[in-house]
Amino acid sequence: MQSLSNIRATLRSTGLQAALQVLNQRVPHRFTAVYQLNGDVMRNVAIVDKAGEIVPDSLLSVPFTSSFCQFVLKDGFFKLDGHGDARLEGHPYKGVVEAYVGVPLSREGGDLIGTFCHFDFPPTGVSDEEFAFMQQVARELPPYVGQAGSLSGTGAASVLPHLKARLQGPKA
Repeated sequence: MQSLSNIRATLRSTGLQAALQVLNQRVPHRFTAVYQLNGDVMRNVAIVDKAGEIVPDSLLSVPFTSSFCQFVLKDGFFKLDGHGDARLEGHPYKGVVEAYVGVPLSREGGDLIGTFCHFDFPPTGVSDEEFAFMQQVARELPPYVGQAGSLSGTGAASVLPHLKARLQGPKA
């Protein structure tokens, strides 16, 4: 297994796409991706498909309210491993994507810009150790995401109160 220092070196030497390829090898999930919040859309910045197929356009730009990323940004993470989740009632990808694990990406100062995730169609999961590793990796990825995402638009506006509360922490 690649260590965090190996991921940092890969990011520096060959970039985000190469790092996601390494990260994808660590998990059973077919896809590993980074999405950036851009108004009402989660735009794919980089994605790896373990099957090596052409990634469908539907995975490259996802409406915020149809994305699993919305749960990551609202709650600080989102895990789905084939077991039901009440938040997915009426969701367009319920029963399609059965495995998802994602963590938020933020810039210095706490500005949330997107998500780092693994996902697949059949149910699968990650160990607690791999999830902790994802959280560590997420701190390394923001410089490779590009320009800061936009927290404007109705989809993003729905998470702003949650984001501000998470960033400010508990009140004294």
